[in-house]
Amino acid sequence: MTTLHPSALVDDRLAKRNVTVLVIAQAILGAQMPMIFTIGGLAGGMLGGNPCFATLPISAIVFGSMTTAPWLSPLMQRRGRKFGFHIGALAAAVGSAISAAGLYYGSFGIFLLGSYLTGIYMSAQGFFRFAAADTASADFRPKAISYVMAGGLVSALFGPQLNKLVMDAYVVPFLGSYLTIIGINIFGLFLFSFLKLPLPTKAELSEAPKARNLREMLAEPKIVVAIIVAMVSYALMNLVMTSTPLAVVGCGYEKNTAADIVSAHVLAMYIPSFFTGHLVARYGTSRIMTTGLVILAFAGLASLAGVELADADAAPSLLSFYAGLILLGVGWNFGFIGATTMLSNNHAPHERGRIQGFNDMVVFGSVTIASLVSGGLMNCSGGSPIEGWTAVNLAMIPFLALAGSALIWLTMRPSAK
Repeated sequence: MTTLHPSALVDDRLAKRNVTVLVIAQAILGAQMPMIFTIGGLAGGMLGGNPCFATLPISAIVFGSMTTAPWLSPLMQRRGRKFGFHIGALAAAVGSAISAAGLYYGSFGIFLLGSYLTGIYMSAQGFFRFAAADTASADFRPKAISYVMAGGLVSALFGPQLNKLVMDAYVVPFLGSYLTIIGINIFGLFLFSFLKLPLPTKAELSEAPKARNLREMLAEPKIVVAIIVAMVSYALMNLVMTSTPLAVVGCGYEKNTAADIVSAHVLAMYIPSFFTGHLVARYGTSRIMTTGLVILAFAGLASLAGVELADADAAPSLLSFYAGLILLGVGWNFGFIGATTMLSNNHAPHERGRIQGFNDMVVFGSVTIASLVSGGLMNCSGGSPIEGWTAVNLAMIPFLALAGSALIWLTMRPSAK
């Protein structure tokens, strides 16, 4: 597979510089996502009136990401990654301001609009991993992707703890969180100025019309399987994580306890990134993706075991919440990084705008559905939070079967790696 700028990849100095900036961005700007995912469902329940719509703000964020990817990826192909990242940070700042206004005026509609704009940032953040690969050599590429994802470790620590300090800073619940997020994104506008990602050359732009069309690229088995595994890994992670604060609070635990569990989950999402890239380079993408799916299955089993072992009149233990969410994070990490690496290795540089945009549209489309389903399963599928939590975890089964079948099909092919 050809690379973007061979002369820049001799010793990966440029790639390492960009990875450093992207790690910082993932750490600091990424902190807004665990903040919002912790309070989004709670704020939605407060504003929406109907508990079945509690997770709608989170669904609006993911829907915003899904609808952004198809136009943001080609735009970055033409104007550069930095331009797209500035759009994402600006949209998040404006979106947070609108969400804050929705909270202040008690308007669910305004709050949802702000959530949608936040989704533009979520989409841009999703391309951090691809930007890390753009100037990296083939050997450094999986490590570059993994290191950038590892930046989420700081966001996992920083975001939820910052949330504790600011979410009740005003009379209006959660207003402080959204005002703080505005400042985080303003910082991001300056941070991205330090990126050195080469703009597409005239030669590369002239090659774009010669790129395979989407149908031709989807005829490549590795591209299809990479998209399926990324879709399932991210959707299942979102399905369970979205309902976790509702389940924890519904079972009688404190909001701060829910924040701690989400923090542990996000830590588990990103700590493995320090070695996932090395594992991918050593064992291949298919094995790492398979391992991720197995760990996701154990996450569901851990959560269901907590329900089964609870007394008739007792809620699931905090241990089961922590175990299930930690395993969920690790499984997501292996599945998603493995899938991203497989996708990056199987398209040419001038094809990235088309296939990466399609990939993230499919991934975040599935995540949108998962977040919508999550609220309905959690709040409306049973008579108690325990029954809702059980339904959420059982819903993982068919999607794991889909991704597992795709990987089995791929590994049976002689050229699979």
